[in-house]
Amino acid sequence: MRLPIIAGNWKMHMTKDTALSYLKDLKERVKGTDVEVVICPPSTLLNLLKEAAKGTNIKIGAQNMYWEEQGAFTGETSPIMLKDLGIDYCIIGHSERRQYFGETDETVNKKIKAAIKHGIKPIVCVGETLEERKEGKTESLIKKQVAQAFKNIDLEDVKNVVIAYEPIWAIGTGETATPEMANSAIAHIREVVRDIYNEGISEEIRIQYGGSVKPNNIEELMGQDDIDGALVGGASLKADSFSEIVNF
Repeated sequence: MRLPIIAGNWKMHMTKDTALSYLKDLKERVKGTDVEVVICPPSTLLNLLKEAAKGTNIKIGAQNMYWEEQGAFTGETSPIMLKDLGIDYCIIGHSERRQYFGETDETVNKKIKAAIKHGIKPIVCVGETLEERKEGKTESLIKKQVAQAFKNIDLEDVKNVVIAYEPIWAIGTGETATPEMANSAIAHIREVVRDIYNEGISEEIRIQYGGSVKPNNIEELMGQDDIDGALVGGASLKADSFSEIVNF
């Protein structure tokens, strides 16, 4: 059985004091849960929260990383820097990175390889725009994104990857794919993984849904056969709402 994983993407929010207060509150609310809990804060808070989360069941992830280990790449964070902090996960290919910062399927692939090499588990984001969905391109686009993401990645390494299906039209808009729509897309992702690798890995890999996930829709989303968790944006910024999602 796949262990559910709920990850909170704080995006560009929180400072030191608010983050520490949040974590103190959250760790009591999610203590003993049978769900894997991940918080992905801004890079300025990674070390602080990694230290503060010691002894809890909360894991810390980064929102982005570069694929080179070091060099003249001003403003970037390398995988060895994240590994040095003991970071557990890294979001790769989020739609906002693709839309605003030039992330491509090729760079996503490079980042996945770098993360795996250094023992960081990637949360790989795929998803379509509203226009692409209306044009019936959802499945073909997802197939392309997944195939490119996993290009030349070994079977054994894929077991440590989490995929997040995030329809771009549902991120931060208040719009949410129906549970059936989300499950259908995720089932298709699972089929693509099966075609690339095998049935066993397609059943083992965890696939989240991301896009306006809230306490009032998480139970129905998690009731679907192929949805293994959620990548949560706005609702992860308050410990009470995020813990409700974790404890669905």
